[in-house]
Amino acid sequence: MTAVALVTGASRGLGAVIARRLAADGLAVAVNYSRDADGAARVVDEIHAAGGAAEAFGADVTHEPDVAALVAGVTERLGPVHVLVVNATGQQPSVALEDLTWQTHLDQLEFFVKSPTLLVQAVLPGMKEHGGGRVIQIGSDIVDRKLPGMSAYIAAKGAQHAITQVWARELGPYGITANVVAPGWIPVERHAGLDESDYLVEVPLGRMGTPGDVAAAVSFLASEGGAFVTGQRITVNGGHT
Repeated sequence: MTAVALVTGASRGLGAVIARRLAADGLAVAVNYSRDADGAARVVDEIHAAGGAAEAFGADVTHEPDVAALVAGVTERLGPVHVLVVNATGQQPSVALEDLTWQTHLDQLEFFVKSPTLLVQAVLPGMKEHGGGRVIQIGSDIVDRKLPGMSAYIAAKGAQHAITQVWARELGPYGITANVVAPGWIPVERHAGLDESDYLVEVPLGRMGTPGDVAAAVSFLASEGGAFVTGQRITVNGGHT
């Protein structure tokens, strides 16, 4: 049976590259999208053209009924999810402390605490039945950088890391690993036109990271080689932090 990976927010950016990498590794990939159906279709077509297996699945992964339907649909069409990559994200505005509201915090927690919880709960029965699985969250090194104005985003990303560590202990007896891959600034489509020079000078390896660098870390954690790695945060940022 071909292992199945579900990658959320995979119609573009990091998610699309991760989806293509996992398909190249031999997994059948469920390409999740919220609004960009055309983008998801392109990713699926690219995977098919390269000889891989993939299907697109639309769902808002912050909405409980959508998550339940998503996992049920993936299970029916591809098989039970063995690798869950939690990548979907929303807007990440810079908000000064005096302008911060509880809703600002909730907007970030929707993606980095609520959504992962719903997704893991939905795939857990299949992983338990299978005898194992992988939960891989896409975090951020911004937790270490402590940028002013980003307190709501950083709080949610810190919580994402913490719950992953708890899940690693809780799910380990079932053969399920749980880890975070934490990129630095990895330029993708939404960063077009931004000046990278100030950031780049602080990167010891002397180059900007690529989506492929992040996908390689995810690939390792999803592989048999990553079977004994759990509860970790792997930072992919060229030594920036």
